Amino acid sequence: MDFEHAVTILNRLLAKKKPSTFNSSWILKYAPHCYRFIYKNIRTETGGIDWDKVTYALEWKYQRRWAPGRLKKNPIPYENSNETEVIMNKYRSKFYVFIAPQDLTDRRVRDIISITLVRLAQNGNLTAKQEVIKLVSYTITDWLEKYYFLNRWQGYKEEVQKQLEDCIRRYRYTGSFLNYVFRTLEYAGRGIRPFYAYSLDEPVAWDAEKKKIENVIQDPNTGEAKLYERGDYVNLE
Repeated sequence: MDFEHAVTILNRLLAKKKPSTFNSSWILKYAPHCYRFIYKNIRTETGGIDWDKVTYALEWKYQRRWAPGRLKKNPIPYENSNETEVIMNKYRSKFYVFIAPQDLTDRRVRDIISITLVRLAQNGNLTAKQEVIKLVSYTITDWLEKYYFLNRWQGYKEEVQKQLEDCIRRYRYTGSFLNYVFRTLEYAGRGIRPFYAYSLDEPVAWDAEKKKIENVIQDPNTGEAKLYERGDYVNLE
């Protein structure tokens, strides 16, 4: 048996049994030969069974039925740079995928890296948490510039990081972690007022189509530059 064969068997079994949810115990019960193969051969860099790889390979309609069990509510925080370095060293040459992914393969690698670090962070590894926040933040910065419905998060750096930390803590589904973060920011950002601190790009109060930069004038008495407000007298002579 190889990995592709095991996935085919699981897809057929899920189609036949139609469980509303399934997990590793379900696989052990109904497909023990697949479970033994996965247990022996499909492992993460830190030694655990890589269920994320297994479920990601399943048909889309079955991926969301994966129910691995409850996450630890309050895992004991610890720092283990060795665990993290195993992952970082393996993928170090691929970190560009968080800044400029070229294709679907790069996006898949981005998810593999982030999910592997997220799983360590969920177990309490603070070093892994710091690394995944740093890497995913590069992608988020690009999103805020690229997507108009996300750029309202500009200027809310601490709030964005809190959203990311919450995503790390809550993430269960074994699909794309980056898609999960993207949708979280999209939905959570709907009620946010765009932040224009010290920005002349902010719309003027009485005309949303004009920006403040268009209303910068020079005070005729002091020579000081100022914003024109309705009611201001400007001597154009």
